[in-house]
This record gives sequence, C-alpha cells and structure tokens, in this order.
Amino acid sequence: MAKILIVEARFYDHLNDLLLEGARAAIEAAGYGHETVTVPGALEIPGAIALASETGAYDGYVAIGVVIRGETYHFEIVAGESARGLMALSMDGLAIGNGILTTENEAQALTRARPTEKDKGGEAAKAALAMMALKTRFGG
Repeated sequence: MAKILIVEARFYDHLNDLLLEGARAAIEAAGYGHETVTVPGALEIPGAIALASETGAYDGYVAIGVVIRGETYHFEIVAGESARGLMALSMDGLAIGNGILTTENEAQALTRARPTEKDKGGEAAKAALAMMALKTRFGG
C-alpha cells in the first residue's frame, strides 16, 4: 500500500488540527496509509520532506502549517522560502501537496483550514495524490 507522510509545522494547534483532519480524511478516502511528523516551523517542512525522501518509505508528502502575517518582514521570508523549498523538491520529482496557509489573520486561516469550508488540508492531500498518479503515469 502506498504511504503518504504529512509534515506539519505545529504552531497554531487549533488550525493545524483542522488542516490535519482534512488531509487525513482525503488520504484515507483514497485508500492510502499515512504518518505524521511535526517540525518546529514552516521553514523546516521542506528539510523534513527531503530527509524522509531519502528513506524511500513514502510515495507522497503533504505539507501542513499556518503562517499569519505579523508586524515584521518575517512573514514574507517564511511564506516565500517554505514555498520555494517545496517547489524545489517537487521539481526533483517528489509528489508534494502544499497545505501551508499564508494569511493576513486568524479568521482567514480558520476559513481555509476548516474541512467544512475551504478544506485546504484536504486539497493539499488531493494535490499530493494527483502528483503521485502523474509520477506513476510518467514512469517515476
């Protein structure tokens, strides 16, 4: 059975719980197994995926986290660099769904995280599944 690794930056527990609920539901509905690991922040997600990919134990990856704009430029760095890291890994052939929310405030994050609303955790899992299927189609 194919296995997916969910890598979460657990900073906002209540938001992550919602994202994880959606991601796990989508993965299980597709009939796949999954594991979850936690990293300190969104910047560490690409590194954790890179390390896990070296094991050969996973067929796909789902990145989960929340970055809410604060008063400093740190938001732009975290949002941009975590996305850049995930894109680089994708270009190297890994099947990744990016569920790192980057929002202006908590209300936006809640709307995007709730499985009953925008379900970005579920969408990220579905993106990983779609990329896994493409990888198989193209002989990867």
